[in-house]
Amino acid sequence: MIYQDLWIDNGDLVLDEGHNPHLIQDRAVIAQDIKHAILESQLAVMLIAERSASLIADIKIQIELLVEDDVRLVPGTVRIEQPKDGTLYIFAKTRDFGDLDFSITQSEVN
Repeated sequence: MIYQDLWIDNGDLVLDEGHNPHLIQDRAVIAQDIKHAILESQLAVMLIAERSASLIADIKIQIELLVEDDVRLVPGTVRIEQPKDGTLYIFAKTRDFGDLDFSITQSEVN
């Protein structure tokens, strides 16, 4: 284990059965850090609000570049998908912990 953090889900601290903060490690920490960076950048809000295909493509590139800035990821492995339901899926490879994937739903952005 290299990284450890508190698990935050939808803006709330997640507690275990004993009402203690739930800890996450390594790959989950990286995913959570990147997810929070995307949410804090407001790019996800801009993506949901945008209707222009060319501007949507531009925002996705901005998100990709933001994710690529994380030194814990293998450069060039970031992939973003957004199916019709509006959920944003992020895929990448970490340097030390294998494949990484997570999603950002519209309810998390609001």
